[in-house]
Amino acid sequence: MIRATYLVETPCPVADVAAMMAGEQSAGTFVRVEGETDELRARFGARVVSTEQVGESAGPSLRSAWAERKGLLGPREIHRVTIDYPEDNVGVNLPNLAAVVAGNLYDLGEVTGLKLIDVTLRPNYRDRYDRPTLGIAGTRRSTGVTGRPIFGTIIKPNIGLAPDEIAALVLRLAEAGAEFVKDDEIAGTHSHAPVDARIRAVMEAVRRHRDRTGRLVMVAFNITDETDAMRRHADLIEAEEGSCAMVSLNWCGLSAVQTLRRHTPLAIHGHRNGFGGMGRHPLLGMGVQAYQTLYRLAGIDHMHVHGMDGKFADLDRDVTEAARHCLTPLSRQDEVMPVFSSGQWAGTLPKTLEEVGSNDLMFLCGGGIMAHPGGPAAGLASLRQAHEATLRGLPLAEASEMPELAQALASFGTHPA
Repeated sequence: MIRATYLVETPCPVADVAAMMAGEQSAGTFVRVEGETDELRARFGARVVSTEQVGESAGPSLRSAWAERKGLLGPREIHRVTIDYPEDNVGVNLPNLAAVVAGNLYDLGEVTGLKLIDVTLRPNYRDRYDRPTLGIAGTRRSTGVTGRPIFGTIIKPNIGLAPDEIAALVLRLAEAGAEFVKDDEIAGTHSHAPVDARIRAVMEAVRRHRDRTGRLVMVAFNITDETDAMRRHADLIEAEEGSCAMVSLNWCGLSAVQTLRRHTPLAIHGHRNGFGGMGRHPLLGMGVQAYQTLYRLAGIDHMHVHGMDGKFADLDRDVTEAARHCLTPLSRQDEVMPVFSSGQWAGTLPKTLEEVGSNDLMFLCGGGIMAHPGGPAAGLASLRQAHEATLRGLPLAEASEMPELAQALASFGTHPA
C-alpha cells in the first residue's frame, strides 16, 4: 500500500471526511455508481488507517463556498488523517502517484485546510521508480571529498556576466579550493550568456584546472527548460566532461525530471525554489517529507533544504527535518545529499552539523566565501577551520589560532557555537 498522511481542518465529522477523501482518490465518488461492486471496492478502494485530533481553530483557515452555503462558519477541528491507497491504483507512474495522494483533495468543500505531510512506500515498491545515479557516495567520489561536508558556492553576480567572465570566476573559485560551484536558479539561457556557451567556457576552465591539479570541480549548470532542451544541455555537459545539472524542480515538474534522469548519468541537483508556495502555510499544500519523497522517486541526487539561521522563513527545525529526510533511505542506498545555502557561513556550520548529525551534506556559501575580507580562498579556509574546530569541540570564538575563521567571525558576526 501507499500510505499518505494529512493534516485536515474541517467543520464536519472527521470520520465522514476521511472516508470521503479515501473514496474521492480511489474507487469511489460522492454516490455509488453502476459497476462499483463490493469486490471492486475491496481491491481498489483506499482505506482510512487512522484519524487523530491534533488541534482546533476558531474559524476556517481557507474559504469554502460549500461550507459557507451550509452555514458552517464556526470553530473546526484539525486532525491527522492517514490513508492507505492500493499500489495497483498507480502502477509505476509518478505523476499519477502524486494525483492519487493529493489531487482533488485540496478542493473538497468539507475541508477548510489540508496539507499532505508524508508519503511512505514499501521498499520493494519504491525500487520500481528511478534512483540517484551518483547520490551521496558518487558525489563524494566525483569531488574527492571525504570525512567532511562538501564546501562550495554560487556564481555571483548571478546574472549579467558573459560566458568568459563566468568561466574566469569559476576558475578563480576552483583555485581557491571550492569543491562545488552552482548557477543561481534564475540563470537561464540569456542572450548575453546562452547555456551552451556557458557550459563550454566553464568546462574548458574546469578541465584546465583538473589537468594542473588532478581535481575536477563539480559545477551544477542550471539547465531548467522544456524537456528536450534539458536533454540537449545535459548531453553537452557530459560531452564537456561535466558531472552535474541543476533543475528547478517545481517549474519542470515530476515527469520532466524523471525523463531527464532516464536520459543522463549526470548528478541532478534539485533546486526547490517555489516550495514556499506549497509548504509555508501550516494547513495548505505539501510538507517537506511528502515533497521530497516524490522528487526522490524521480531520481534526483541532491536536494536544497535552505539553511540554519538563514535568510529565508524556515525554522531551524524545518531545515533539520528536510536534511534528515534526505539522509534517510526510502529503500536501500537511495539517500540524496542535502544542500544547505541561503545566508550560510562558517558561523552556521557547527549548528548545522549538530542538528543534522552527519557530514554528508553540501554547505554552500555565497557571501560567506565571496565576501570574506581575505577573499574566496580565505572564505573556504574559514569553513574548513570551522569544521575542524567543531570536531575538536572547540567553540569558534576560541579558535584564535585559525586566522581566516577569526576574520569571518569579526566580519559576519558571532555564533553561540
